[in-house]
Amino acid sequence: MFKKFAVLFYSIFVLNLVSAQHGEATAEAGATTELSEKDKVKKDIKEHIDHHILDAHDFTLMVDKEGHHIGFPLPVIFYDNGFHAFMSNSKEGFMHGEVTEVDGSYYKLHHEKIFKTDASGELKHGEDGFPTNEMPLDLSITKSVLVLLLGSVFLLVLFTGVAKSYKKSQVPTGAARFLEPLIIFVRDEVAIPNIGHKYKRFMGYLLTVFFFILFLNVLGLMPFGINVTGNITMTFFLAILTYLITTFSANKDYWKHIFWMPGVPVPMKLIMLPIELLGTITKPFALMIRLFANMTAGHIVVMSLIGLIYVFKNVAAGIAFPFLTLVIYLLEVLVAFLQAYIFTMLSALFIGMAVQEHEHEHHAAH
Repeated sequence: MFKKFAVLFYSIFVLNLVSAQHGEATAEAGATTELSEKDKVKKDIKEHIDHHILDAHDFTLMVDKEGHHIGFPLPVIFYDNGFHAFMSNSKEGFMHGEVTEVDGSYYKLHHEKIFKTDASGELKHGEDGFPTNEMPLDLSITKSVLVLLLGSVFLLVLFTGVAKSYKKSQVPTGAARFLEPLIIFVRDEVAIPNIGHKYKRFMGYLLTVFFFILFLNVLGLMPFGINVTGNITMTFFLAILTYLITTFSANKDYWKHIFWMPGVPVPMKLIMLPIELLGTITKPFALMIRLFANMTAGHIVVMSLIGLIYVFKNVAAGIAFPFLTLVIYLLEVLVAFLQAYIFTMLSALFIGMAVQEHEHEHHAAH
């Protein structure tokens, strides 16, 4: 078996080497043309990856050979001297980067952001390379918002059905058979160890966050560019929810350990006070960045490996990169579950730190 694999690998290597040598021998006259073609391929791959991971004002299901996006439009809603609403494919829509006129004002879509321009659609860029044009308040139903709403409705219907099934019988039926082990896992392995006997108050939030992130992560593995948890705005609001629940559920012992730590000399208390206050902000910030970075990086790696097939255009690349893509994709499935668990576990840990009672200090005082 090993000999057969070695012979196959050697044959592919020799074939790739001969193909490369032949390409070098015939490319001297047209080196500039080949280079520009390869650069064009790289540019197209980068644009495709950006389109895949970024939010969009339309929903693209696939792209044909001519580069036409096949999908359906979404509502564009923004506020600029009044509310304006239209479909993204209408005559006022942002098609192919064209300038749109609405009530005498001109707007242009640049990297899925709406900017106010003149009739020519000129964008002024600052030193950092980003447009400095005025931006209206964008309230559009984008691709991420649509998936977010559909995901919320799906989970609401799903768990309402699960709750009704338990009213009829304590033996799980239907979807409850698959969800009950995960619910028990969140309760016994996440909520109780980190929060303690007060865990029931926060089970609703922890279960919602776990299944919501898990559902969105799994949707993100689909080939439609549904990258909701790779949107930093989404992870920001999830982290804010954890921060608000932690802050408003905290007891006096929690705030005492932040503002005036017991058993610590006064000079050290003054030094530790700003550090502890900063820690209350860095915790949700870590939640936000961890989920966003992991999900976005996974999408970029998978898309980049697929794109390398079109960059190298040889037999070895056609075999190696699809295999690597499959391996990374399977790893992404694990990451989808892992990130939902980590976000829920850290949220429970932060909440537990805020609601726990420091009984040992009271015993020490007596």
